[in-house]
Amino acid sequence: MKKNTENNDIKHRSTFAVLFYINRTKVRKDGTCQLLCKVSIDAEWEQIGTKVSVNPAIWNPEKGRADGRSANAVTVNRAIDDLTAEIEGHYRRIKDSLGFITAELVKNAVKGIGQKPLTLLALFREHNEEYRRRIGVDRIKETYDSYMRSYKHLSAFVHEKKGVEDVTLRSLDRVFYDDFEVFLRMELGLAPKTVHEHLYRLKKMTMRAVSQGTLRRDPYCRLHPELPRRKSRHMKLEDLKKLMETPVEKPQLQFVRDMFIFSSYTNVALNKM
Repeated sequence: MKKNTENNDIKHRSTFAVLFYINRTKVRKDGTCQLLCKVSIDAEWEQIGTKVSVNPAIWNPEKGRADGRSANAVTVNRAIDDLTAEIEGHYRRIKDSLGFITAELVKNAVKGIGQKPLTLLALFREHNEEYRRRIGVDRIKETYDSYMRSYKHLSAFVHEKKGVEDVTLRSLDRVFYDDFEVFLRMELGLAPKTVHEHLYRLKKMTMRAVSQGTLRRDPYCRLHPELPRRKSRHMKLEDLKKLMETPVEKPQLQFVRDMFIFSSYTNVALNKM
């Protein structure tokens, strides 16, 4: 009785429904029809096929089950119960992790396809593994090593400061971002430019989650890690003299050098010459 109450509560709260039926228009050679499942969530639905064959004579369309106690009826009804339990389990897990649910997400979970990480560190590991496989093709190992350092620091922050193995993507907020920045600056004592790089990679993970459909919006889309001001680099007088005295063979380069020297002495911008 308790199980039925929980199932009815799920359907009532989220317009979630599971319907089983058979396709009588496609009868197999042995006279049976395929058992199909329709998952409806918020006015959208997806069809899930099964490998179960049903004798049309024992199928009860009103109940969405097979009548009687024949071997076929027992097999069909057991398959219906098992698939219903699996669908409801995926429904709860996905909704708890993402904060939203769609019929397509449930179908993909049942089929075991297109399942994407629902937690931050798992998503980061997926990204790094994909990046590693492309080293030597269109990626370089130095950048991969930088991503691994970012993962190491983020993992340490989650474990030491949050006290958990991982955090769900839907739980990411401004507090997490600010706390991670403090951790990088104060606990690890990293330079401002390095802090900027690690925060940028955190943002890259949330953008990846949005592109994968595991986040509806990027919680950090309006946050821009502070980049330290660069000190202006001026040419010293001895450097300018060395440039003037250095022989240049190619006429084109000699012209560029002369224009630069002229600009340095007259303060006339190169683009105005």
